[in-house]
Amino acid sequence: TMKEDSRQAVSELRNMGIRVVMLTGDNERTARAIGAQAGVDDVIAGVLPDGKESVIRKLQQYGKVAMVGDGINDAPALTRADMGIAIGAAADVVLMKSRLSDVAAAVRLSRATLKNIHENLFWAFFYNVIGIPLAAGVWIPIFGWTLNPMFGAAAMSLSSFCVVTNALRLNLFNMHDAKKDKKLKN
Repeated sequence: TMKEDSRQAVSELRNMGIRVVMLTGDNERTARAIGAQAGVDDVIAGVLPDGKESVIRKLQQYGKVAMVGDGINDAPALTRADMGIAIGAAADVVLMKSRLSDVAAAVRLSRATLKNIHENLFWAFFYNVIGIPLAAGVWIPIFGWTLNPMFGAAAMSLSSFCVVTNALRLNLFNMHDAKKDKKLKN
């Protein structure tokens, strides 16, 4: 039977530009019926655990592959995938509740984290491009600018404070809000 949040989870993933494939050991007829209910892009049925691993390998020829599984039979495929997401098992990402909608939330959180890292790198680079030459005295002959070491230490502390504060904004991020989802390019 289909989990109650499966249709919503598949819809959210598709809205993010993620192609959703149902890979199952169930028979073709049952799998296609459940796949149609869930709204997946494709169904691959009647696959044994070892076969799931080889299907993941074939799908990787088209791009990055995340595998979501909930049993020991999925372990080889979870390991083969670029990102293994397990529901109540061991993988790259482990969903503690048995809700498929948490997959979309995990994708949102990872995107927000990566954006935050890029912002922090930009500001740290910007600060260092200005601050290091100033502290080294490079600007003295050109502009006559000098930097008191006490102000340099304060500026470095302020830079660290800004980076940490920006990272802490992730605590305010609502990973279950699908309103700002953006499709991946390509």
